[in-house]
Amino acid sequence: MNKTNKRYRLEGGAVRLKHFDPGAQPYATGGSRDEDKERTAELARELARLQDNFYALRKQKLLIVLQGMDTSGKDGTIRSVFQAIDPLGVRAVSYRAPTDPEKQRDFLWRHHRDVPGVGEIVIFNRSHYEAVLIEYVHGWIDKDERKRRLKHINAFERLLTDTGTTIVKCFLHISQDEQRRRLQERIDDPHKNWKFNPQDLEERKLWDDYQRAYEVVLEETATKAAPWYVVPSDSKTHRNLMVSTILLDTLQRLAPKPPPAVKSLAGIKVR
Repeated sequence: MNKTNKRYRLEGGAVRLKHFDPGAQPYATGGSRDEDKERTAELARELARLQDNFYALRKQKLLIVLQGMDTSGKDGTIRSVFQAIDPLGVRAVSYRAPTDPEKQRDFLWRHHRDVPGVGEIVIFNRSHYEAVLIEYVHGWIDKDERKRRLKHINAFERLLTDTGTTIVKCFLHISQDEQRRRLQERIDDPHKNWKFNPQDLEERKLWDDYQRAYEVVLEETATKAAPWYVVPSDSKTHRNLMVSTILLDTLQRLAPKPPPAVKSLAGIKVR
């Protein structure tokens, strides 16, 4: 099993996204695209086995955070990486704009409500980081408020890790050209029209602002306990393979074996 490439794991320090090529494929098998897909399917089956152990042991909690620009593939990553996993013990949460009740509370309230329990894997499709990305880029909060919120996020994640939650945060890194291609595909393909949101074109105009905002977020919230992984995502196949590998490495540490046999059950016969 390939171990996570340290270059793409962030635990603090300056970040410049231009130094990460969105088209790179460091986790590719070296064969064809189909071979990479088959490898991802193999990893999915191994993830499913380990997830059974993870759920049965009921000792650990795992939170996966997926962030990225529009069309970076958060939904597709979930479908591919978890293709073989039993839904029992796994939950995906997709965050949209806060509702009125959510706006009346602190920005972390709705996220804390959704964190995993013991034996559970939870995937945040977008996350608490929207509050320091979209809200800052659009000018709804200023730098001082962003700084406060980043501190709150670090404290929130430290609380989770201190109480038994492992956090894996993946930034799905695509290029501006690849985003243009994917948006155009959603417009041109009738079967993908449902994915297109005209607001995505407005957000695309703020591309450079979002890149700078992501750099600040990655710099300020990447820690040893809750690292960020920069996942080159121009290739959907590579994106899925890399995220699968990262998660497999994580689960192998947390739940390598099933729970021990219950000795008191030895000799019992069901009649």
